[in-house]
Amino acid sequence: FFRSSESEEEEEEEWQPKCKIAKRPGLPKKNEAKPKKVAAPRTAVAKKKKVAIKEEKDVSFPIAPIEDNRTQPLKPKKGGVGATPKTLKQMPEVPKKMEIKSFQGKNINDEEPSTSIPVVGNKVKLEKCEEDFAFDEPPFKKIKSTTSPEGKPVKNLGGTKIKEEFEMNWDIVETLSDITNVEPWVCANLIRLFNEENTIPFIARYRKELINNLDADALREVQQELEELRTVAKKTHTMIQKLKKEGKLSGCLYTALLNCRTLEELDQVSAPYKTGSKGTKAQRAKQLGLEPAALSLLQTPMQLNLFSYVRHNTKGLSTIQEVEAGVQHILADIFAKDKDTLDFIRKLCQQRYICIQSALAKVSSKKGNEQDINKFQLYHEFSCNIKSIQHHQILAINRGENLKILTVKVNIPDGVKNEFCWWCVNERWRPKQFLKPELMRILRNSVEDSYKRLIYPLLCREFRSKLTSDAEKESVMMFGRNLRQLLLTSPVRGRTLMGVDPGYKHGCKLAIISPTSQILHTDVVYLHCGQGFREAEKIKRLLLQYNCSTVVIGNGTACRETEAYFADLIMKKYFAPLDVVYCIVREAGASIYSVSPEAAREMPGLDPNLRSAVSIARRVQDPLAELVKIEPKHIGIGMYQHDVSQTLLKATLDSVVEECVSFVGVDINICSETLLRHVAGLNANRAKNIIEWREKNGPFINREQLKEVKGLGPKSFQQCAGFIRFNQEYIKNFCSSKQTELRGHAVLTKAGAQGKKKSKPTPSAFQRPNPLDQTCIHPESYSIAMRFLLFIGGNANDIGKTDMQQKVNAVIQKEGLEGTAKRLNTTVHTLQLIIDGLTQPEGFDIRTDFDKPDFKRSIVCFEDLSVGAVLTGIVENATPFGVFVDIGVGRAGLIPVRNITEAKLSKVKKRRSLGLGPGERVEVKVLNVDIPRLRITLDLIRVL
Repeated sequence: FFRSSESEEEEEEEWQPKCKIAKRPGLPKKNEAKPKKVAAPRTAVAKKKKVAIKEEKDVSFPIAPIEDNRTQPLKPKKGGVGATPKTLKQMPEVPKKMEIKSFQGKNINDEEPSTSIPVVGNKVKLEKCEEDFAFDEPPFKKIKSTTSPEGKPVKNLGGTKIKEEFEMNWDIVETLSDITNVEPWVCANLIRLFNEENTIPFIARYRKELINNLDADALREVQQELEELRTVAKKTHTMIQKLKKEGKLSGCLYTALLNCRTLEELDQVSAPYKTGSKGTKAQRAKQLGLEPAALSLLQTPMQLNLFSYVRHNTKGLSTIQEVEAGVQHILADIFAKDKDTLDFIRKLCQQRYICIQSALAKVSSKKGNEQDINKFQLYHEFSCNIKSIQHHQILAINRGENLKILTVKVNIPDGVKNEFCWWCVNERWRPKQFLKPELMRILRNSVEDSYKRLIYPLLCREFRSKLTSDAEKESVMMFGRNLRQLLLTSPVRGRTLMGVDPGYKHGCKLAIISPTSQILHTDVVYLHCGQGFREAEKIKRLLLQYNCSTVVIGNGTACRETEAYFADLIMKKYFAPLDVVYCIVREAGASIYSVSPEAAREMPGLDPNLRSAVSIARRVQDPLAELVKIEPKHIGIGMYQHDVSQTLLKATLDSVVEECVSFVGVDINICSETLLRHVAGLNANRAKNIIEWREKNGPFINREQLKEVKGLGPKSFQQCAGFIRFNQEYIKNFCSSKQTELRGHAVLTKAGAQGKKKSKPTPSAFQRPNPLDQTCIHPESYSIAMRFLLFIGGNANDIGKTDMQQKVNAVIQKEGLEGTAKRLNTTVHTLQLIIDGLTQPEGFDIRTDFDKPDFKRSIVCFEDLSVGAVLTGIVENATPFGVFVDIGVGRAGLIPVRNITEAKLSKVKKRRSLGLGPGERVEVKVLNVDIPRLRITLDLIRVL
């Protein structure tokens, strides 16, 4: 009804029934669950109908879990619109790969509905033309993979069985699902998506159906756990090869190694076989030939005669006591490596009270720095159950131990040891025959020795390692959440700002920047050297000259004095007729950035001290664009960031920056190279090439032109295209100028010269602005968006206008979201994204939902605080034990986590957890002021 007329047969091939998200999909037929992994012949793909190839594009299809969290793709009714769910008793699986026949255009209806665009024309996509993709189609990339030989997104990414490079005795999908608590079908899809080099922002926004609508943090967690499991598998196979080469690999050891799921387990299993200088006590006893005696004690003790092993001239066998000790060491080693024995003791520990204790080290109490020792005052006599200890407590204890200020131990009750020893002697290692008293004594001693010397230290290492690992991950995730909140601080646009980098001896550095971030003036004033009144004239003159009424002060040295200086002048209305306000901004990392090569390129010839003032002002004007220039760990919003894995920290923070930059979007024609390199799918090299192309050819007209950039292939285009924005007014003005004609001629010439080599789209496509390029809609969904516009009677030029919003709302109210999606043969998630893109006003910024800096005109001193005072402040940092809030007195106050309840948090903002993040404005009440220790305890009243 809103499409061009086609034959019924073509329509059936091109569009297939759509499955609603709300309904749970059924399962496929049994024989379709696991097709053989046969690579599709490349030539066959190229020769067959274009329709069949195109049908696989844009595969964001809902795979919703059924009762047992396992799903398989729907098989729609032939030619119908709905789909009838079918269930299987056995473990259902999604096909590992699209069947070859679907590529050949024979059984199109067996595929899932596509959210991609229809076939444009009847051109055949030849296999050699790697860059031959049309304007409104998703990119292709010639990569061989289990999910798609052509690199196109595939709706059903396959079953939950995935073949890994290094095979283990455990299934990677099930194990990943157990660790992350994510459904197996989602884990399977994610593994394939990551294998295809899809970025987290792209997956989170454009593949929602495949991941059950997980957010970026959850995706990042799954990715990290997947990498850990693969590291274990790789190291295991390396160890197997090494032991095999040394001739130490037995069948039991091989199985034990393949069962390892963590690096700790792998170390435990492989430790006895590592080449050492002396070897273990058990190994030395075995070298003396005492292993048969130890085995005989367990199997046939009646025939055992230890005196026959005595060799008076051999060290270790010279007396019966030495022989008994050797047998005891071998038995202890056998017990400590037995899986059932270790499982029993671990289960026993889970049922008992195991605590971790810390105390002041004797050495540190004599020699240590008193200030450092006092920092760990809480942990001088500390004891806590390992099940209830907090992450920040673990990190604090570890730091104190590393500084040799604290001693730490895990306390396992004696009852655990007694029950374990009884079980070993009477159950697990009970001899098969009657044991003489002297042999029973050896057995008991062996069990006790095994527990005390081998098993207890192993348990302590396991507990400490697990606690530390969990604490580090939480610390990194907390840092990531804080960084996201800071990066997404709402920008202050349209204001001329004065940035102030406070200082004493070397003066306060000033920088005035325009609403477009251009540097208008820089200067140095000496406010704290007795020249304050004279310098006030200079500041007033500058503010009036540039019509600047907003001052941004860095929170470093001399911040309080500088703030008091400006507050005093503002209260006296010194800057009249200007109504001047000021705000305090975090300046962490500004000094590091000001001396970096990047700052030198951006602000050549400017003194590094003045560059930091520019950076401080720009942090308020556009926090995201400025903060991405600084390495995240220098921003100072983490918890014990120097104590955690730096590799994990860097990977997580880089991923968060990429996520924020991508979700906000960048204007390709005005953004900096630094900002561009953080867009999903791009890197430093590609960003540089984009800037060079822009400088050489002028501004980009539409997203399709990105394909002309050197090094930006189909996969990179697919990942980044949806996050690139185009200012339509700017493009229209450019297109109406003479430069467009000249540039169009150059493009035509270039395309003509390459015509024989590659089949490029017509040059005219490159010169037409596309209104959809200003939205978050991905090019692979442009066709659906255009059909939706046709359906509602809208015009692409009305994007973001009230008229468009009214038309969309009218259709959605009448048809419903799911009904409209069904009529367009797409999914609800894709349709929702299209609706958002069409209805959001021009220049829409997701950061408008976040808090702006807190502008002030007066100041409160630390001494002015009183218990019960109600103040407003800005969250500076969030930790597991509480939130630090800047209330404008020079010291941040702490809201303990017990005072942050769900009832006090904003109902408007969506939250993953009960927590506040940097930049949020809060109203607090002072509970306690500790002047000697400069500590303020606050209670949260509400989030503003």
